[in-house]
Amino acid sequence: MAEPILLTTARVSTFDGDRLLTGASGFFFERDQRLFFVTSRHVVIDAPSKHFPNRVEIELHTDAVNLTQSAALSVWLYRDGKSVWRQGSDMGGEIDVAAIELDRAALPPSVALRCFTPVHLQSTLDEVEVGSVLLIVGYPLGFHDVVHHLPVVRQAVIASSFGIRCATRRSSRASGCPTWSAASASAPACRGTAAATARRWNARARRCARWSKASCWAGPSASRWIAIRASA
Repeated sequence: MAEPILLTTARVSTFDGDRLLTGASGFFFERDQRLFFVTSRHVVIDAPSKHFPNRVEIELHTDAVNLTQSAALSVWLYRDGKSVWRQGSDMGGEIDVAAIELDRAALPPSVALRCFTPVHLQSTLDEVEVGSVLLIVGYPLGFHDVVHHLPVVRQAVIASSFGIRCATRRSSRASGCPTWSAASASAPACRGTAAATARRWNARARRCARWSKASCWAGPSASRWIAIRASA
């Protein structure tokens, strides 16, 4: 048996029809018996890189004991010309987060997964402090346990104020001039991006924030956004 935290995260592949495009990560979130798969918005659409998949496949474990057993769940991203995924947003506008509602009837009967729920959400932004230790769970650049289909985990810390969109500045050695990176709808920085939102897992036993980073790491932790939007 794997630790439950490893079964919250799944590898997702994007396709244009049958043509494989990219690989990424995401996590499962459940609210009111509704199941969502959360990933970065740029996984499902990214105009700057001309990335326009119309389908994703989510790798699911089908045996909680024998983790070598898995199956792919195929999900179309558009229906009748409209996206089936939901765009994440916060008070500052759109963020790099997307959520796809999954049809439970389409899941393998023996599917083995774990979901985050509203219980794991922080109630206030003050609960996430700069310097807090995080676990980042996912499939960075496709790196993972290829036999058991499990993600890898690394440690990190919160490096900026959670809840505040920020602009970062770094020096350019080539020109000697500063380079700025500002948060915006098209190029979000810090909170709300693929590196963003903290969530709690097993709060009774581990009072710590768990983060997920999509595309390269686990799904963008859009838990706070989902808690507000999932019931819509």
